[in-house]
This record gives sequence, structure tokens and C-alpha cells, in this order.
Amino acid sequence: MTFLPTYFAADSSSGIGALGVDAKALVIQLITFALAYLVLRKYAFGPIMRVMQERRETIEKGVTLGEQMQKQQAQAEAKVQKALADARSQADGILASANDEARSVVRDAEDKARAKADGIIAEAEDRIAQDTVRARKNLEKELVGLISDATEAIVGEKVDAKKDAELIDRALRRAA
Repeated sequence: MTFLPTYFAADSSSGIGALGVDAKALVIQLITFALAYLVLRKYAFGPIMRVMQERRETIEKGVTLGEQMQKQQAQAEAKVQKALADARSQADGILASANDEARSVVRDAEDKARAKADGIIAEAEDRIAQDTVRARKNLEKELVGLISDATEAIVGEKVDAKKDAELIDRALRRAA
């Protein structure tokens, strides 16, 4: 150590001494700095670097998690949109089916009503035809009775039933 102080002390007017730097103080400061660096490196830089590395990893995990959440959100939104589109499609199908079914029910009801109305009309026509036949028979009986009474009044005697029927038949044929 004697070498350094004498080297620096001998030449204080030239070299570093000319710049106004004390060489002794510089050497002591360099040694102190080296010791401080070695102590900090052994006891402080390692833990500080580990904490910084852990923070970096935590931040990267957070960023990665955020990106994953954004992707999941986009996927969920796509699923929701697809589900809504499917629901709309199904609703449209159900409405179309219900409309078709309603039209079919109305058509069936109209067909049944027409068939029932046709049946009522046919039944009424049959009744009218039967009533007409009955009325004609009643009219024919009354006519036979009137002709029988008229014949009896004209001839003046009662004609037997057989002869009476023959006369009535002839009269009816002429009238027809």
C-alpha cells in the first residue's frame, strides 16, 4: 500500500492530481464501492432481482389471463349470438307451424260445417219429398172419396168398391 500513496503523492502536479482529484480518496472510494457492490450483490441484488422477476411473471400472467378472458368473452358472445339466432329460427318455425295448423283447423271446421249443412239440406229435401208424397196420397184419397161421392150422387146408387176403384183409376189417368 505504500506504493500507491507514494506514486500518487509524488506526482500531484501531473496526472490525476492536476485535475484536482485526490488519488488517495479515489482509491478509498473505489475500494468502498467494490466492497459495497459485493455486499449488495450477495445480500440485496439477488432478492431484489427475484422480487422483480416474480412481479414480471405476475404481470405476464395477468396479461395472459386478460387475453384469455377477452377470448373467452368473445367466444361467449359468439355462443350467445348463435343461441339467439337459433332461438329466433325456432320461434319463426313454431309460428309458421302454428299458422299452418290454425289454417288447417279452420279448413277442417269449414269442411265439417259444409258437410253438416249439406246433410241438413239433403235431410230437408228428403222430408219435403216425403211430405209431398204423403200430401199427394192424402189428396188422392180425398179425391177418390169425392169422386165416389160424386159418382154416387150422379148414378144414384152405391157402387161396389171394385167398380168404384176402376172408375177412379180411369178418371185419374184421364186427369194425368
